[in-house]
Amino acid sequence: MTSRIDTRVSRRRLLQTGLVGGAGLALASRLAWAAEAASLPLITRSIPSTGEKIPVIGVGTNAYGVAAPEEVAAIKGVLQRMPDLGGKIIDTARGYGTSEVVIGQLLAELGNRDKFFLCTKTPLSGDVSGGAPVLEESFKRLKVDRIDLLQVHNFLGLDELMPHFLEYKQAKKIRYIGVTTSVDAQYPNMLAAMNKYKLDFIQVDYSIDNRGAADQILPLAQEKGIAVLNNVPFGGRGRSVFPRLAGKTLPDFAKEIDATTWAQFMLKYNLSNPAITGIIPGTTTVEYLVDNQLGARGRVPDAALRKRMEEFWSTI
Repeated sequence: MTSRIDTRVSRRRLLQTGLVGGAGLALASRLAWAAEAASLPLITRSIPSTGEKIPVIGVGTNAYGVAAPEEVAAIKGVLQRMPDLGGKIIDTARGYGTSEVVIGQLLAELGNRDKFFLCTKTPLSGDVSGGAPVLEESFKRLKVDRIDLLQVHNFLGLDELMPHFLEYKQAKKIRYIGVTTSVDAQYPNMLAAMNKYKLDFIQVDYSIDNRGAADQILPLAQEKGIAVLNNVPFGGRGRSVFPRLAGKTLPDFAKEIDATTWAQFMLKYNLSNPAITGIIPGTTTVEYLVDNQLGARGRVPDAALRKRMEEFWSTI
């Protein structure tokens, strides 16, 4: 298992060494390439239940429950810069420590809450039988009177909470409802929930190295017109693709999808699945934010190139 520290160092090294198509590029060349990529069209996708379009790359915030001033400042930088780069989706959860609190405070300070598609989740553990008060806590912590997407976290209290979700949606306090998982063992629960309830969204793990969701969950989401948020897009739960890429250069065909870094290559692979509506990579620095948001621009792989990417991945 790869630790979070190892993952961060490996990704930073990949960015710093400029391991892109064919050979490492000098810093000036990489910056010029990044500037060109930033001018490419922003990729958006529609939420099936309404047709509303949202930019495809957001941020995951399971590491936002921080208190050290320098860490809070780094997150504030991400939330301040993100709308300028085209990003909109913020995904958080009650189960991420004080992440909701930190986000609520920073959005209030920045005054830019209306620029985001704000998503959160009900508790991951404990008693959720309280119903409406369970939902209200997220509004208080986030300092908002409307949440764009509220999700049942890993199915805890799904049947008990769903009537309250529907009530809040009717009252326009939440705009969309969904359920989440990030582990294969809960895929049967996800399939059952998708068949039982009229969901706007699901959230599931998916990456080039973790494709289990593509077997049944993603096809069912398309069939039922359910939007999909893609968590842990750089590997499965508890592992990362970046250490495996150390010393490797992007294939030349990455240019065909406007990918200039490994992160963008991976994000473009995920977007090649038409069921994916948005991707929420964990993002705690502006450096990673810029890299990820460039993956939300330009061309998306077609079916043939998608297969080529999978074949290439099998050789690494």
